[in-house]
Amino acid sequence: MAFDSPLAGEIWSKKYRFRPNDGAGDATVEATWDRVATALAEAEPAKLRGRWRARFRDALEDYRFLPAGRILAGAGTGRAVTLFNCFVMGTVPDDLDGIFLHLREAAVTMQQGGGVGMDFSTVRPSGAPVRGVGAEASGPLSFMDVWDSMCRTIMSAGQRRGAMMGCLRIDHPDIEAFIDAKRDAVRFRNFNLSVLVTDAFMTALDADADWPLVFGGEVRRTVRAADLWNRLMQATYDAAEPGVIFIDRVNAANNLAHCEVISASNPCGEQMLPPYGACLLGSINLARLVSSPFDPGAAMDEVELAALTRTAVRMLDNVIDVSRFPLPAQEEEARAKRRLGLGVTGLADALIFCGARYGEDRAVALTEQWLGLIRREAYRASAELAAEKGAFPLYDPAMLDRPNLAVLDPETRDLIARHGLRNGCLTSIAPTGTTSLLAGNVSSGIEPVFAFTYTRKVLQPDGSKREEAVEDYALTLWKRIMGAGAPLESAPGDAFVTAQTLTPEHHLRMQAAAQAQIDSSISKTINCPEDIAFDAFSDVYRQGYRLGCKGLTTYRPNAITGSVLSVEPSPSDETVPVGPVLTPRPARLEGATYKVRWPLDAHAVYVTINDSNDEPGGERRPMEIFVNSKNMAHYAWTVALTRMVSAVFRRGGDVSFVAEELKAVFDPGGGAWMEGRYTPSLPAAIGAVIERHMNLSAGDGASAPEAAPVQDPGPATAAAPAPTACPRCGTPGLVRKEGCDSCLDCGYSRCG
Repeated sequence: MAFDSPLAGEIWSKKYRFRPNDGAGDATVEATWDRVATALAEAEPAKLRGRWRARFRDALEDYRFLPAGRILAGAGTGRAVTLFNCFVMGTVPDDLDGIFLHLREAAVTMQQGGGVGMDFSTVRPSGAPVRGVGAEASGPLSFMDVWDSMCRTIMSAGQRRGAMMGCLRIDHPDIEAFIDAKRDAVRFRNFNLSVLVTDAFMTALDADADWPLVFGGEVRRTVRAADLWNRLMQATYDAAEPGVIFIDRVNAANNLAHCEVISASNPCGEQMLPPYGACLLGSINLARLVSSPFDPGAAMDEVELAALTRTAVRMLDNVIDVSRFPLPAQEEEARAKRRLGLGVTGLADALIFCGARYGEDRAVALTEQWLGLIRREAYRASAELAAEKGAFPLYDPAMLDRPNLAVLDPETRDLIARHGLRNGCLTSIAPTGTTSLLAGNVSSGIEPVFAFTYTRKVLQPDGSKREEAVEDYALTLWKRIMGAGAPLESAPGDAFVTAQTLTPEHHLRMQAAAQAQIDSSISKTINCPEDIAFDAFSDVYRQGYRLGCKGLTTYRPNAITGSVLSVEPSPSDETVPVGPVLTPRPARLEGATYKVRWPLDAHAVYVTINDSNDEPGGERRPMEIFVNSKNMAHYAWTVALTRMVSAVFRRGGDVSFVAEELKAVFDPGGGAWMEGRYTPSLPAAIGAVIERHMNLSAGDGASAPEAAPVQDPGPATAAAPAPTACPRCGTPGLVRKEGCDSCLDCGYSRCG
């Protein structure tokens, strides 16, 4: 079938299309659906595979069911990747060896395609004594910096950067530093952050009581609960993080409370999971199931929704049996509980088709009705699967008394009582960003439409960018049915509403309505206008707690994170969200070239930094950087470095962090002395040049040894010969003895 937009085709080609080095791969998106359906049917008995393959293929047709990206990209490819999107890592131990073992496990998980969440509350606070070595602990945030650095180097499954969630309990002694961490515009950029808020804290907050900060059963400090909460809300107002997870509520409502304790979530917050917990994701596209869109009688096809739900449960359950797992502990956890995360996407578009305005009473009622039907059918399908294939190994009949099961209708409860359940948990709602774009840019998850049209800048292979107009699926269908000139104001129920016109209360009502029908949790952002008063903003999380939400995230455009999408009028008077853009390069720039002599190279390295010349007040700022040398060994990484740094320069704002990041790079082969200072690597030397250049451009020549601009920082003085780096582990511990090279660190050996 043809894609609904060029963007959808591009996303399929880049992210989900299987293109092996040899062989045909996926020629069309239909071929992708064939591949996925065939792979998931392999979990069925041989005589039934043909029937279920056809059922699975039918569910995928027309983007009605959207398995999560790892399934679309990996199922049936034979690649060593996991089909699970979500993981929470094991409990982080409070000792150095254990911490770095868990760091490795997180790296392996992200390398195979999984996002990870961690609870760092088990790490002792900053300043606590470390017995046996006479030192003080650096605290959980310092180890989160290590995780963040690791994540920057991991390309997840060869296609995307790893994603992480970092959690800390509200009673941890380092909670204030954790709350303020994202105020630093460059720290923890690979983390989402959430505070684990307990019921006891919310009680203390309501009572305006003091709150103890505790570790290891010892009260380290006491603070006023209201002061700590205000600090949290002010950080969220200023920097859009951290979010909150009401952790006691999560555990109280968990179907599997008899066999696990949850202390963290996956990166987007829709899956609260125990240590080594894993969960599959998939979304039913509600926007494709509404009959007679925009007509007075428009309605959800609930018969089709029920049938699609039952097929989707079976498909996801089969994924557990055909998927690889990064770690044995994750496989054991997944197979023991067979947790699923079936959700929806396209909710806002479906509401528009039915003439229901997002956040208003009818939209809330329809959301409860549709999600309630999905919950009922998912549990029935799981009970029937249990009768056919067996209940999950840790099933307990007492689960029928858990909150999510206690509210089911008598027929469904009776079915479960007779057969058990195949799956410990069944529903959650993920953000579905790129899969929603693949399906024609339907509204994602249960979010409202951000804007009905916007311009997306698409990077081309040659480094240039082209602009692509994108419009929401509801608007596309409106034009197709009603005509391109039909005014949106004439739509039933004044339903064409965007995030810019909604209040936080609209968001909260919809999230609470959905949460009441969902086992796990929901990835949802409470979008707030930039000019919202802090007093109005500061009550959002408390309102969400009172409404029964399990976790909350807000987003307000701010000076630290900027605006993910901004809207500004287009020539056609439609709102056009645009992301942060690079400043166009003028035809002529002025700058300076610096000569760097590195003792390990025979040839000098030349660093050229050109500045913009049109800043307000005549100020200058770096616009681009080039690094050149006759030594071609540096070519690939210097080109990559200069392209990335130049892109950062052209985005504008405070770019001084670039120099600091480069100066922190250490070469395992050893550094050198330059101008009386030890420089740990050639990238660090380039960082020092950038720092010097920026100081000179700003009129501060204090760091320059001579008049500006400095053309030659002078020769580098070689340090004492450094040990050779080991080719296996990279540690500078390779020694030559008895005709062999041996690594003192990892045991690597090579003779000859």
